[in-house]
Amino acid sequence: MHALALDELPSLTVAGRTDAGVHARGQVVHLDVPEQTWAAAEATALRRLIRLAAPDILVRSIEVAPPGFDARFSAIWRRYTYRVCDDAAAADPVRRRDTLSHRAGLDIDHMNHAAAACVGEHDFAAFCRSRPGASTVRELLRLDWQRPAPGIAVATVTADAFCHNMVRALVGALLAVGDGRRSAQWPAEVLAGRVRNPGVIVAPPHPLCLEQVGYPQDAELAARAQITRRIRGAGAPE
Repeated sequence: MHALALDELPSLTVAGRTDAGVHARGQVVHLDVPEQTWAAAEATALRRLIRLAAPDILVRSIEVAPPGFDARFSAIWRRYTYRVCDDAAAADPVRRRDTLSHRAGLDIDHMNHAAAACVGEHDFAAFCRSRPGASTVRELLRLDWQRPAPGIAVATVTADAFCHNMVRALVGALLAVGDGRRSAQWPAEVLAGRVRNPGVIVAPPHPLCLEQVGYPQDAELAARAQITRRIRGAGAPE
């Protein structure tokens, strides 16, 4: 058995390429390895990967992927959460690394009213960092806020895919609605403009977490990947 040169190492494909500082609880990845390599490593692969990974990375499972599977392009939706504390007395120091401290109280009813207008298929150019040749049309399946505990507001955001900065820009716009700096109609007006709006403050990355990635039935994986590549191109952001 010989050590692999750098150009021989298998490339890793991830379901979601998150911004620096963003967490991922439900990331999915794939890589192609020779059958004989997997046959020799299968029994111990999970245990060895867990041992080798950095302290803030945990490999929960590993298995042979179905034919046609692509961790990124076969996905049909991705779900994120964004956690905010808007009451200093409710702040939990243990969770300071995954929670935004917001000085003003938030009206999540107003935020949910504003968010509803953004759900559906739209051109989200106003909430994205544009990249040459990449489409900014996305289907936003869910965007709403809930309070799991007093002083805590959590956004759930689900879409077929996301543009760069899209989730944090949407959150930033809704926080401005929630604390009264903007009207509930403002995010929809920004969206309709289809141009990056300097009034939208991109929310910090650390409270954002990729929670789950959804895939179609095995028989539909290859077709889904082909469609996604054709629509967005191999270099498009997620």
